[in-house]
Amino acid sequence: MRAVVWQGPRKVSVENVPDPRIEEPTDAVIRVTATGLCGSDLHLFDHGASMLVKPGDILGHEALGVVEEVGSAVTHIKPGDRVVVPFNISCGRCFMCDQGLYSQCETMQSMHGRKGAALYGYGHMYGGVPGAQAEYLRVPQAHFGPIKVDDGIPDTTAVLLADVLPTAWQAVEYAKVPPGGTLVVYGLGPIGQMCCRIARHLGAARVIGIDRYPDRLKLAAAHGAETIDFTTVDDVVETVREMTGGRGGDSVIDAVGMDADGSLAEKMLQTVKVQPDRMAALHHALGSVRRGGTVSVTGVYGGWMMRFPLGDLFDKQVALHWGQANVRRWTDRILEVLRAGDPIDAAGLVTTEMPLGEASRAYTAFRDKEAGVIKVVLRPGEG
Repeated sequence: MRAVVWQGPRKVSVENVPDPRIEEPTDAVIRVTATGLCGSDLHLFDHGASMLVKPGDILGHEALGVVEEVGSAVTHIKPGDRVVVPFNISCGRCFMCDQGLYSQCETMQSMHGRKGAALYGYGHMYGGVPGAQAEYLRVPQAHFGPIKVDDGIPDTTAVLLADVLPTAWQAVEYAKVPPGGTLVVYGLGPIGQMCCRIARHLGAARVIGIDRYPDRLKLAAAHGAETIDFTTVDDVVETVREMTGGRGGDSVIDAVGMDADGSLAEKMLQTVKVQPDRMAALHHALGSVRRGGTVSVTGVYGGWMMRFPLGDLFDKQVALHWGQANVRRWTDRILEVLRAGDPIDAAGLVTTEMPLGEASRAYTAFRDKEAGVIKVVLRPGEG
């Protein structure tokens, strides 16, 4: 089969690799019909070696497809079923899964329990499981993971159930926006866009979205968000406070993570090979929340954070909630929303579809945030 493989920093290619097969009674194999590019994939694209990605590893963790084969212990799906596969691999029956913490599944914990559950296509730090940007995918723990999807839900909506929709839904739930409250969202990529829409759907009176790219700001505004281009203001935190009666948002979501642009000074440091502060979005999010508010972090962070404002957070009584999405915890509820006419317009999020064979071009366009390229889906059956 053909698959997108990592070759080194900023280099992926589509290669012929061995077809997956059933290895355990709890496995399934699916033929992938749509697979997304995620902002998290860009961490691997740029810095894969630091995540223990090796040349030849198959990337990707968002998969929709058709079941080809199932192991003897898999009974809730069968060949021919259309399924979406959650990005985190979980057994559904361990202690952590019983708590709804599927991203922490004890059966699939990586690095001898030092990391959470294994992920598709996310390096050997997270299990070394071959990824979903391929024509076929082996699905471990298929007795629990795959979710059957109605034929009436289009591919470009259904594939979002693997990551984007549950990640955004969890971020909003974790943010605990009070009824009639104000939510501030840093980062208007795919996750941030859906955070804005889901928050409005769940009752937030105001959503303020922050980014720098005109197409992303325009899309968020079209779905009811007030927007700030942070490059046009002297201090984005002060701007948020001015817009919220001097207090800050009731809740703030950081949907950027450690690849935040940072300040001009930080960019200048980078040009002279000094490590910049890659936590700028989190610093801004923490500064933008009101006293007694909540900050929800869904952007990916790794390593240590310097200059963490612990004293300010204590003084302001700020609650902080973060982590990878526990996909299966939210999907039943999201499916109800999609079946009820899709009031969050998930169907309108995908901006770019490309054949699998154009994966290298897709990664570059997504990384460079080319105009109009907000959510990319690859089609393994094409090109």
